[in-house]
Amino acid sequence: FAIGLLPTHASVGSAAPALLTTLRLVQGFALGGEWGGAVLLVSEHGDARRRGFWASWPQTGAPAGQLLATGVLSLLTALLSDDAFGSWGWRIPFLLSGVLVMVGLWIRLSVDESPVFRQALAQAEARKAARADDPGARAERLPLVSVLRHHWRDVLIAMGARMAENISYYVITAFILVYATTSAGVSKQTALNAVLIASAVHFAVIPAWGTLSDRIGRRPVYLLGAAGVGLWVFPFFSLIDTGGFGNLVLAVTVGLVLHGAMYAPQAAFFSEMFATRMRYSGASIGAQFASVAAGAPAPLIATALLSDYDSSAPISLYVIAASVLTLIAVGVAKETRHRDLAAADASFVAVGDGAGADAVEDGEPAAGDADTARAV
Repeated sequence: FAIGLLPTHASVGSAAPALLTTLRLVQGFALGGEWGGAVLLVSEHGDARRRGFWASWPQTGAPAGQLLATGVLSLLTALLSDDAFGSWGWRIPFLLSGVLVMVGLWIRLSVDESPVFRQALAQAEARKAARADDPGARAERLPLVSVLRHHWRDVLIAMGARMAENISYYVITAFILVYATTSAGVSKQTALNAVLIASAVHFAVIPAWGTLSDRIGRRPVYLLGAAGVGLWVFPFFSLIDTGGFGNLVLAVTVGLVLHGAMYAPQAAFFSEMFATRMRYSGASIGAQFASVAAGAPAPLIATALLSDYDSSAPISLYVIAASVLTLIAVGVAKETRHRDLAAADASFVAVGDGAGADAVEDGEPAAGDADTARAV
């Protein structure tokens, strides 16, 4: 919302991009916390047998947001001249987001913590009282410290799992607007309409992929999506190069359907990797570190590759490399579909025989507080 109120470069000079960068950083930190809280609440509240399905619903927020944003931009592009949009029209989508902020705040204040989390919090308080005089325990009360000490392998797995998912999403939905208009000769309005249609399909398939992960497991569905994105990227650009609207819609839609195979089971998969005491921090850190490392620079890297090589081939190889990283990360992870989230506090192994093995002390999680108030 505040981005829509920013002064222009003409009025405040270099302070304008500095303010924009600051607000984007704040937005990123907020997203990291809100995403983790949303998916964990659903994962812990929902039926364990359908956890993949229920946890996939918060993931529909991405295509829903893409639908709203693209729809508003498409409407503004059709109604306003380029000068009017550049002068004041660009502010409208940001200002409208204030309504969504109020709705989100109301939902957040209306939802109670899950029974699984309340039980873990009570256990953490008991350990805290018992180890009040232990300096080592005090140093590890921050969930961030506990996660990075005991679950660094799982954090790396989560980061690796997000590489193909994150990079492919931004290439398919953001970079495509640049590529289609500059290299394929497609109008901005046409490209926006294609993304709009594909985002609607993306929204619809995410719960379906989540349901499939409940039946066959998180890893098979995730691996299918990662491999599919890597195999689709060359046909993706070939279809766009034709300049036809139907081919453009097909390219983006198939890409987002394959992306959904990674994105849908991700919430349940990441939730099941960590014990309740560190679940919020572990899932959020793994997911958002990957966003910073992979997602944020993806459109810039793709644009730079296009500028340097004047070809989509290097961009395709970039996406394929990300897919390989994700295939490796998910490939070494253990299946988590049948994991009891409450029992995971006592003992669990997420990767091989070692990940999380030192996170257990005498049958109890290592010293530290629960993810109190669902924050790092």
